[in-house]
Amino acid sequence: MPKLKRLLPLLILISIGVIIWVAAYIVEPEYAYIPPEHKLENTKHTKVREAPFIRKYDVWGKTLTVPGAALQDQHPKLAAANGAVEVTKELLALGRRTLYEESFGNEVFLTDILGIVDGPMKLKNVVKAIAELKGEATTNLRVELDQDVTVGGLSFRKGDKIDTGFDVAKGAYVPIGLTVKYAQGKTRIGISCMACHATVNRETGKVVEGAPNSDLNMGLMLALAPNSAAYFTHTDVTSLVDYIKNEKRTVMNSKGEAEALPDPALLEKAVDDNLVKWAPGNFDTTVDLVSDVSQIPDMFTKGGHPYSWSGFALAGPFKGLSTFSNNVHAQNTDTLSQTEVSDRLWGIDKEIYVGTILQNAASHKFRYNPSSGLKPTDFFNQLDPNPGTPGVNEVIKIPNYPKVSAIAPNGLYISSPGFKAGEQVNAMSAYQNTVRPPETDAAETSDPKTIKLGAAVFKKAQCITCHAGDFFTNNRIMRVAEIGTEPARAAAFSRTENAFGKTEFYPPDTPVPLPPDAKAVEVPLDDIDPDQITLGFGHKQSGGGYKVKGLTGLRWSAPYLHDGGVAVGPKLSQIGVTETLMKGIQPDPYNSLKAMIDRKLRSQVIEANRKDARLRDTHVTGQGHAHWVDEGSGFTQEQQDALVKYLLQLNMK
Repeated sequence: MPKLKRLLPLLILISIGVIIWVAAYIVEPEYAYIPPEHKLENTKHTKVREAPFIRKYDVWGKTLTVPGAALQDQHPKLAAANGAVEVTKELLALGRRTLYEESFGNEVFLTDILGIVDGPMKLKNVVKAIAELKGEATTNLRVELDQDVTVGGLSFRKGDKIDTGFDVAKGAYVPIGLTVKYAQGKTRIGISCMACHATVNRETGKVVEGAPNSDLNMGLMLALAPNSAAYFTHTDVTSLVDYIKNEKRTVMNSKGEAEALPDPALLEKAVDDNLVKWAPGNFDTTVDLVSDVSQIPDMFTKGGHPYSWSGFALAGPFKGLSTFSNNVHAQNTDTLSQTEVSDRLWGIDKEIYVGTILQNAASHKFRYNPSSGLKPTDFFNQLDPNPGTPGVNEVIKIPNYPKVSAIAPNGLYISSPGFKAGEQVNAMSAYQNTVRPPETDAAETSDPKTIKLGAAVFKKAQCITCHAGDFFTNNRIMRVAEIGTEPARAAAFSRTENAFGKTEFYPPDTPVPLPPDAKAVEVPLDDIDPDQITLGFGHKQSGGGYKVKGLTGLRWSAPYLHDGGVAVGPKLSQIGVTETLMKGIQPDPYNSLKAMIDRKLRSQVIEANRKDARLRDTHVTGQGHAHWVDEGSGFTQEQQDALVKYLLQLNMK
C-alpha cells in the first residue's frame, strides 16, 4: 500500500496525459496568440460610426450610411442580395480574430507538403526558443537548428541559431501570427495575416497592429524546408524542363501523353539558391516565375486604395481591400491553388505541376510516387482536405472559374465552411480600416515650428500633387515608366490577361459550402477607370505601375519603396539593404526617409544595392521616385530635416 501511494502521483500524471492525448484526437485543439488591449501599442482606432444610431454599409466598395432605425426594405441597396455588408461590432470582432488566428488551412501546405518544421528547424526548437525568452518579448525569435545543413550555399552547424524575424509578445506562448493545430496525431503550424502585419515595439514590448514585420526571414525559413521546391513559382525557376534528369521518370499529362517530371534534388537546389537571397521583411507575393520580391506593406489601410504595391486590388468590397486580403491566402500560402490555371499562366500541364509540388512532400501521406500509376491530380484528390477546389486551403471558386478576375487573380476566394461567402475577408477589411498607427511619443515629437515648416516644404516641393487629402494619396496607379522604380513587380500579374473573365461573385449572404444553386452577381466596375485596371494587372503590354502610397505611419514602415530598397541604418555609413537588413540591422526611419528625398544619399543607396548579387537577383534596387528635396532643388538642410520630421509624425485624421 505505501508503495502504491508513492506511485499514485505518477499514475495520475500518466492518466491525465492519456486523457489529453485522447481528447486531442477528438477535439483537435488549435491555438494562436491574440493580444489583449493592454498589450497593444496602438489602442486608438478610427471611428466606426460617425454618430449614434447610424448604420454603416459597404456595397461593392461604396460606403453608405443610414439612420439606424431605417428598415432595409426601405433601402433596397442595403440588402445582402445587392452586395451590402453591414459594418458592425460583431463583424469587426470577427475581423480581428481572423487576422490573428485564421490560417484557412495553410498548415497542411506549410507542414505536410513544404515541411517548414521538418527540416533542421524543428517545432520543438521553436518552443525551446520561446521558453528561453522567459516571458520577455522579442522582435526576432532566434531558433536553434538540430542538424548540420547547407542550403543555398549557406552552411549551418547543429546548434547554430537562425534569425526567424518572428515577433513574440511579452508572455506569449507562440509567435504572433503563427497558428498551431493538432490533428490526426500530428502538430502542424500555419501562418495568419499578423505574422507579417504586426510587430513588437522594441522599446515597450507592446504589439503594434498594422506595422509590417520588417525582419521576417521567410526566405531562409522556406529554404530550410525539405520540399521548398513546392514554392518554385515564387522564385526565378522559369522552366521545369531545365531540371529534368531522368526522361523515363514520367507521368501521364492531361493530354494522355507521357511527360517527365523535374529531378527533385536539382529543383530543390535551384529554389533554395534563390530563397536565401530574399532580404528579411521581403516576400515574393506573385506567381510569375520571377523572383520579384516586395517588402511587407503596412496595414494602415483606411483611405489607401487601391491595394497592393501594384494596385491590382482596386475592385470589390471595401474598395479592393478584400481582394487584396483574399489573394494572400487564396494564392500565396498554397501553390496547389494554381493547379487549374498552370497551363494558361506558364504552359505547365496541371499533372506535371501537381506532381512537381508533391513528389518530395514532407509527409509521406502527401508524397507522390510517379511509379504508382496514378495521375498526380487523382492522387491528390484522394487526400484533399477541401474537396472540390484546387489546393488544400479553404477556398471557393468564383462563379466563372477557371476564369480569373479583378477580384480573384487565380479564380479562388478564401471562405471557411460555416461562414458566408467572403465573410471573413470582409470582416478583416472592416477591421483593418479601423487600425491607426500609434500616436508619436511626445518625446519624439519635434517642436511645432519645425512641423509647420515641414508642412510648408511638403507643399512647396509639390509632394501634395500626388500625396493629397486626409490619407496623403490621390488613390491612383502611376505607370512604372513615370515613377521609375524597379519594374519587375509591376508586371507580375500580366499573364492573367490570358485567363481574365467577368468580375463575378456571390451575394454576401451565400453560405459555404456553396449550394448547387448559388446565385452569381456581377461586381460593378462602373466607377473604376479601365486604364487603372489595365495598369494594376500589367495587361495590354502596359508594363504595369505602382500605386501612390499613403503616408500615414511612416515611422513604422521603413525601409521604403515597394522593393524595400531605400534602407539606411542608424548610422549614415550603414547604406543599403546589404548593410542593414542583410546584417540584422533595422533601417532607421529618419535616415531612410532622408534617402528618399536626398539625391546624393539615394545614389549611395542604389549603388550599394547594385553591388550585391543577391539583391540584383531578387530585383531590389531602391531606384525611382526621383522627387528631391535637397540643395540641388533649392532647399536648405533645415527644410529637408523639417520635411522628414513632418512626414514621420503623419497620422490619420
